[in-house]
Amino acid sequence: MNATRSHGAAPAAKKSSTDRAPALDGDLPGVSGFVLALREQLRAGMKKLGDFSLGDLTVEVCVGSDSVWALIRRPGRGGLALRAVYVAAGNLSCRKAERSDDEALRLEIDSPVGRHVVAFRTSGADLHRLRMTVRLTPAAPLLIPFAPRDLYPLDSDDDPLGAQGKVEAAQRGMNSGLLYFRLDEPAFGSALYFQNLTAMNAYYRATDTKPDGAVGGEWPELGYLPPSPPQSGTPPTAPLPAGEDVVVSDAILVFRDWAADNEAEMARQFLQMLGVAYQELTPPAFEYRDWIWRAERTLADLEKGSPTVVRHYGQSYVMPYLDAEYPDFMVQMSVIAALHDYGKWRGAPVALEGQLKRGLGKFYDPAVGTTRRYLPNVGDDKDADAIDSWYFYHPLLNLGRLALDGDDEARELLLKSIDYGIRAARHFNYIWPITYDIKDFSIKTKTRDDGKFGQTDVNGIYAYVMIQLYELTDDDKYLREARAAIDAAIGKRFNLMYQANLTAWGAAACLRLWRITTEHQYLAQSYAYLASFFHNCEIWESEIGNAQHYHTFLGPTCLHDAPYMAIYECFDSFTAFEHYLSNCGPDVEPAVRLLVSEYCKYSLDRAWFYYPDILPPDALADKSRSGRIDRNLSFPLEDLYGDGQPAGQVGQEIYGCGAAFVYATRSHHLVTDAPFRIFCNEFIRSSERTGERAISLQLEGGETCTADLSVVRAGRRKLPKASLVTAAGDAVQPHATYDDRIDFRVSANGRIILTWD
Repeated sequence: MNATRSHGAAPAAKKSSTDRAPALDGDLPGVSGFVLALREQLRAGMKKLGDFSLGDLTVEVCVGSDSVWALIRRPGRGGLALRAVYVAAGNLSCRKAERSDDEALRLEIDSPVGRHVVAFRTSGADLHRLRMTVRLTPAAPLLIPFAPRDLYPLDSDDDPLGAQGKVEAAQRGMNSGLLYFRLDEPAFGSALYFQNLTAMNAYYRATDTKPDGAVGGEWPELGYLPPSPPQSGTPPTAPLPAGEDVVVSDAILVFRDWAADNEAEMARQFLQMLGVAYQELTPPAFEYRDWIWRAERTLADLEKGSPTVVRHYGQSYVMPYLDAEYPDFMVQMSVIAALHDYGKWRGAPVALEGQLKRGLGKFYDPAVGTTRRYLPNVGDDKDADAIDSWYFYHPLLNLGRLALDGDDEARELLLKSIDYGIRAARHFNYIWPITYDIKDFSIKTKTRDDGKFGQTDVNGIYAYVMIQLYELTDDDKYLREARAAIDAAIGKRFNLMYQANLTAWGAAACLRLWRITTEHQYLAQSYAYLASFFHNCEIWESEIGNAQHYHTFLGPTCLHDAPYMAIYECFDSFTAFEHYLSNCGPDVEPAVRLLVSEYCKYSLDRAWFYYPDILPPDALADKSRSGRIDRNLSFPLEDLYGDGQPAGQVGQEIYGCGAAFVYATRSHHLVTDAPFRIFCNEFIRSSERTGERAISLQLEGGETCTADLSVVRAGRRKLPKASLVTAAGDAVQPHATYDDRIDFRVSANGRIILTWD
């Protein structure tokens, strides 16, 4: 949680513009001149340019000495001042302009720096939404040395120093430019401020800046701080070009008249409001990806052996990175689980799966009664007794997946190992450190860099493993363990995430607990996990530097403080969310279904760019920390960066190869006795062959979203003429047609019927 200081000062009495402002409370934290200037201008009064309503809110647009403001008020309950335009020199000439049908107000503002055009749009019969888009055409090549933040809470007397509230979440690194906060005194409610960073790519490229942590602030000075070049004795030389229109702000605000008073409700409201903001965005176009082709290439590269698969003790083991690190249990199980799914999908086991499974027994240490991370012959440069908390449980989760699918050997190894895992959980009272010693539980590293928290979301993956064991054995002790772990995670708020995929599995565990116990608290706690996950996503499409060569939209940064998105967390979260969505029902918030489904949809597209053969050579790192990069091998890079740094600085991740198999099996669907397969970027929840050449498909994605469905020729067989209709009988015309594929775009939620000649 990126929290700011809460602050409350007694509201100042109204005075005329000729009176001097009263002295400030000596207990106040420091405030900037911009706060004091706004305070004085509100006291003195500003010139009104226009107004409009937003449900029970009023919006008054005014001009002051150096800024244009939108004053958003809830009568008698305070409000917000949203800065639309700032010109240090002042001298603003403002006028209304002809607005489009979807705009509430449009203004043109001329000043010495050029012309600003500001458009306000409103929407939302339920949660009210305001969008303010600001464009600037500079009068000359314009350097941007500094621009202030744009959002200030106000008390019932329009005083920014009298408002009391708290920021619950703000932008982390290059993630979404969002701010979630509450204004408690006066009781304005809560608000989500979302800056659509995609719209400002031209600004970032021209000024050679990046929006790293740009949305946040210190109460009461909040909002977007437009990035500007570092100031020094040598001034910046990257201006906005003269005469070229550029977006300098695209702010979306969503309002609630009640601020949540507990963690679960706060998370639910955050997800609701984020879902509303999301619907205002224009997501990037989705492109069809042939994950079957990618999976077959990956499998062929794995089967070649060294340097990806090595031999120890007469068995085969997967290397974590290309020519780097040692075989380990998590890596082995991750690849085995993905190959298992791929074998089931294509109707015949993959031989390599069996070869890799035969080596699992060497990870078990009878002296401690559990599995270890490394083989007994690991090099002296590794601490063989060190347990990374999440690393211990993740391979057990994959053992559980195999065991539930009828694998007796996986079941036996899981049951032999889990008692140690339970002892560890109880020893740490379900609050796991970063690393500890396998022999005596002594802590090696207690907290992450912030010095406060350990691995906060291990609770979720532990709970998921316990639920698997409960379903395998019907033993209530495992259900009690799952409850204890989830209960211990309550209260972390937006600090819940340690690693993205663990957080996703935590959400899935909570929803499954809700289904098993029918206790609503677990459904509510799933929202806390999801809120933390989506807080750490890049819900924008960066075109900065090398990012122009790949997609970033809806990509999670792999750790709570990581600078990059990682392939393993990307596809493992996808797998966890498949389980989450399979347990959804009408009681789950529609915004939750929307966000989770959209994450999975864009994961199918975004993950394609982790493969080094897709990126230009000059977008790759010259040297990796782990091993090397070989563009001829179909294994993904670990790392892509929202700020456009070279990709693959960490390495080429062999254990990430499961991505191709996971995406292939979830997005491509074989149709018996048909010359084609079906691709869909939403999960198909059910299907029924209703005729010899007809199939009914049920999609359950976001209710306002779209899905792409393709009929793809199988092998060299002739692609038939295909028709698609909705459950209401409305024909769906092809979106695009190719020699080997027909693309349709349909509602992401509903039933459709596919027929063919």
